[in-house]
Amino acid sequence: MTAKKPRRTAQRILEVTLDLFNRFGEPNVSTTLISAELGISPGNLYYHYPAKDELINALFMQYEHSLDKLLGAAGDVRHVEDAWLFFHMLIELIWQHRFLYRDLNDLLSKNRKLETHFQGVLQHKGEAVRAVLAGLSQGGALHMDEREAAPTAEAMVVLMSYWLSYEYVRDPRHALEPERAGAALLRGAFHVLSLLLPYLEPASRDHLFSLAGHYQNQAQA
Repeated sequence: MTAKKPRRTAQRILEVTLDLFNRFGEPNVSTTLISAELGISPGNLYYHYPAKDELINALFMQYEHSLDKLLGAAGDVRHVEDAWLFFHMLIELIWQHRFLYRDLNDLLSKNRKLETHFQGVLQHKGEAVRAVLAGLSQGGALHMDEREAAPTAEAMVVLMSYWLSYEYVRDPRHALEPERAGAALLRGAFHVLSLLLPYLEPASRDHLFSLAGHYQNQAQA
């Protein structure tokens, strides 16, 4: 039982750190604040994570692991409803680790390991989005010239990467509050899928608008 305690403490540190980073932004959270929030000494925190960058990297690795599992389902998308669910879940995962995207440029400029790994994340996202486009084409929901698939997928990845920055700019005081998550996630998923509107079959396009309206009503209820 004693052998398991360090692992439990380390995980609790990550959970509290993620919450603080998401609420206040990584640059505004010190290791002193983290240890105070946890009710432990700074030395105890440093025992598990000797530097703040190690906390950031550990949280990023958790995010990357969850992301890899989700992106693995990209090849199963065949219809608009599949695509809506896939991108909504992807946007939700980004929201759960929103400090990474809120402070993305700053984090990458200070952390070489994160910079290198994030390039892999972008590549993996691009491959998954291209798989979604191919699946929608196979399912008859999408008609897109093969030459347009790569730039469209890249545009969708760019939009996902900077969606939170847009949300923050449009409402700096409240955008990242947890109670605003429902509406923000809907907007994010629809923004990404809206790039496909010119290529969707009419019935699929109508279905996308219907899904967006349905979930928006649910979020407001």
